[in-house]
Amino acid sequence: MIEGTTVVDFHGHVGRWERYGMVDDQERRLHAMDAAGVDVACVFNIFHPDGHTGNDETAAFVARQPNRFLGFAYVSPLMGRAAVAELERAVDILGFRGIKLYAPSTPYRIGDPAWDPIYAFADRRGLPVLHHTGQNAPPEDLAGVALRFPRAAFVAAHAGNTGSTRLQAIEAAHAAPNVYLETASTYRPPGDIEELADRVGTDRLLFGSDMPLMDPRSQIGRVITADLSDDAKRLILGDNARRLLQLSRR
Repeated sequence: MIEGTTVVDFHGHVGRWERYGMVDDQERRLHAMDAAGVDVACVFNIFHPDGHTGNDETAAFVARQPNRFLGFAYVSPLMGRAAVAELERAVDILGFRGIKLYAPSTPYRIGDPAWDPIYAFADRRGLPVLHHTGQNAPPEDLAGVALRFPRAAFVAAHAGNTGSTRLQAIEAAHAAPNVYLETASTYRPPGDIEELADRVGTDRLLFGSDMPLMDPRSQIGRVITADLSDDAKRLILGDNARRLLQLSRR
């Protein structure tokens, strides 16, 4: 690990997804984090359409190891007016530090006005919004959203992941200073981290693993072995996330 780095994993799941072998085992998660050198992981539950149920499960998961996990709130525009009320509960009562959104579970693209009440809440509170992006959720609308809600940070999970959607994520970051790219990816061509650093800048890249769907060791290895300076790696691995989440150094 890079000396002096507090590693923050910006992308982790709580809940069960048996189809992909995902189990909700905190001890296995901690073992994997320790093996990979991850100090803190942001986690969220996207598997309950009402939001409330999954957020309660996330809160219970975090409460067992509050020094190692941070909760993100999951809501959907399909919840209607209840979405903002749930965000208020999740942030003010459960103590969550960000918002996770998953457009493929809705009929709405990222830029659809149906999301605006959620974006407006994040803007008022200055919260990061982690949006799943990829072929099933193209990030091409992310810049327009970010420019309309400049006090929130909009994070493209998986940095668009593959081909044309990765390019869209890069272009969104060029167009809006509050767009960030998160690194977890099933598509890992050699040099992908260097490409993102060169085209976007290391001050807007966030390390993520998508744990437990993916192994954090291979995901963090892409950053550690990248042809970048140690200072650049520190930004990606944790310093940028600590700034967005207002975390002190551990």
